[in-house]
Amino acid sequence: MSAETYDVAIVGGGPAGLSAAIELKRRGVANVALFERGTELGGIPRHCGHPPFGMREFGRILTGQAYARRLAGAAVAAGVTILAKYTVVHTGPDGLLTVASPAGIQTIQAARILIATGAREATRAQLLVPGVRPLGVMNTAALQAFVYQEGRIPFRRPVIVGSELVSLSAILTCRSHGIRPVAMVETEHEVQARPAFFALPRVLGVPVMTGAQVLAIEGSPRVTSVRLRLADGKETVLDCDGLIFSGRFIPEAALAEASALALDLGTGGPVIDQHGRSSDPNIFVVGNMIHPIETAGYCWAEGRRVARLIAAELANARNAEPDKTPGRRIIAGAGLKYVVPQRLTLEGRGTVPALNIRAIGAARGRLILSDGSGTVLRTQSVNTAPQKPIRFSLAGLNLAVDSSDLQLRLEPRP
Repeated sequence: MSAETYDVAIVGGGPAGLSAAIELKRRGVANVALFERGTELGGIPRHCGHPPFGMREFGRILTGQAYARRLAGAAVAAGVTILAKYTVVHTGPDGLLTVASPAGIQTIQAARILIATGAREATRAQLLVPGVRPLGVMNTAALQAFVYQEGRIPFRRPVIVGSELVSLSAILTCRSHGIRPVAMVETEHEVQARPAFFALPRVLGVPVMTGAQVLAIEGSPRVTSVRLRLADGKETVLDCDGLIFSGRFIPEAALAEASALALDLGTGGPVIDQHGRSSDPNIFVVGNMIHPIETAGYCWAEGRRVARLIAAELANARNAEPDKTPGRRIIAGAGLKYVVPQRLTLEGRGTVPALNIRAIGAARGRLILSDGSGTVLRTQSVNTAPQKPIRFSLAGLNLAVDSSDLQLRLEPRP
């Protein structure tokens, strides 16, 4: 039996995948299929019963759940083929996908594939927290699923481990349902989101403890306390009935690994060029699998941008080979965790979006971009919180005159 055929197959039904699907249909791509392994579309926002979502996309403030429903509805209205409970287990050369569905294993053929499987929070085990996992230990996504989707209250006095933006989301979720966090604990010596945001826990009476290490989760069968080592070396015990491990996002890269796409050590996701193209020229990647983690609005905009390129390729060069130019590598040097994209292909491709960068810890100093000879091409002053995205513009640089690797490093402020 011949494989089912689509112009574009999208893997993942979060904001990036949905916006790409809608944009492809808007630009006249006839057969667009979106594969979602779950039963609902919307990605992470569908768990969030609080605002703010939707200002960039819809010009109004929505809860995450309302935002997810609106995006999903727009995809259906646009004529996207939605295939829920379909898990793509492998992508092969020339646009082949192997899919596990309620009907069994199927082979799908697509002219282009777009992977948008997102990211997930690190587990207790991945964070190397010792001990067992009694009842009441979960991540933010599980908390939100309990509260917003199932209408259940899993605990009353939890400790939140982490201080990224999603940790503040955990506080909002708790307080909206009468749950009063005991404390927010951060293992690093400064909070990971923008410091101004921590007016929220202060106003709500949630102490923020930085430089604190979780030594043990105590209690059986349910959490009764957590033992910490504080920044000054002393130990303390916080009485609680739950523990929320929040943030430290990891790309959902199992499909990329199974498909032998080149991976970046910094992000943990696939290596891409500035158009989202992976090491397989038929496969594009967008969303938080390539930059853990950005807002839903950022991923939505990125999905649209990459969809425009795919639509143009299909319309203008349907029978042509996709671009296989290796391009110039961009190497994240001293002080940097990662840079996205990791390579640039510039021949006839228009403008290059700003580089998306994360520093190792806080970034205070100068970003320096240089070519293979060591010549400095551009510098930019930075002063940001540890997990705040940094944008580095390449506008105005003629990067096609050389083929050497580009080096980007952070020079700390003296």
